Amino acid sequence: MLEALTGTGLAASAGLNAYIPLLTMGLLSRFTGLIDLPSGWQWLSNGWVLTILAVLLAIEVVADKVPVVDHVNDLVQTVVRPTAGGLAFGAGSSSETVTVSDPGSFFSSNQWVPIVVGVVIAFGVHAVKSATRPLVNVGTAGFGAPVASTAEDATSVVMSLVAIVLPVLVLLFLVGFVILVPWVLRRRRTRKQEREAARAAGFRV
Repeated sequence: MLEALTGTGLAASAGLNAYIPLLTMGLLSRFTGLIDLPSGWQWLSNGWVLTILAVLLAIEVVADKVPVVDHVNDLVQTVVRPTAGGLAFGAGSSSETVTVSDPGSFFSSNQWVPIVVGVVIAFGVHAVKSATRPLVNVGTAGFGAPVASTAEDATSVVMSLVAIVLPVLVLLFLVGFVILVPWVLRRRRTRKQEREAARAAGFRV
């Protein structure tokens, strides 16, 4: 149960920022005893991998704080974040993998299930993030983008650490996420109706 919560928290974190949970796991595995990655995921603590993840994180942090650029970045991240979520869930829930050495065994033994679960979770969080950001940009004339992005990055860091150190608290995030989704959908629907009303008023004039 706790391993599943750890994987869920890390995958959700990847939905906000693809590289933070992977970098967190790699650093904690390399320099602390807080997490012991299974043999199939030891590559996450490799020095070169950590360097690449750090560079990608720096690019993501900057791009996600610039209006318009953040929208393009979200489009690109539609593939990256769910992929990272799958990797994070697989590694965080201590799922061994033999994808490279024995692909047939990987699928027949259901070792792919945690990765798919992580992909779905990360994609769901990414979808909410992508839907919320335009509302923030429009409502604040773009000034809210850096603030929202910083809050998302901080949440991703905290969520990654909580998922590893105290995974029970991941349940609080899940409750908050369930509450947030209907609000985002209502706001998007309201914005759409307002745009349609404004266009209709313009035509009448």
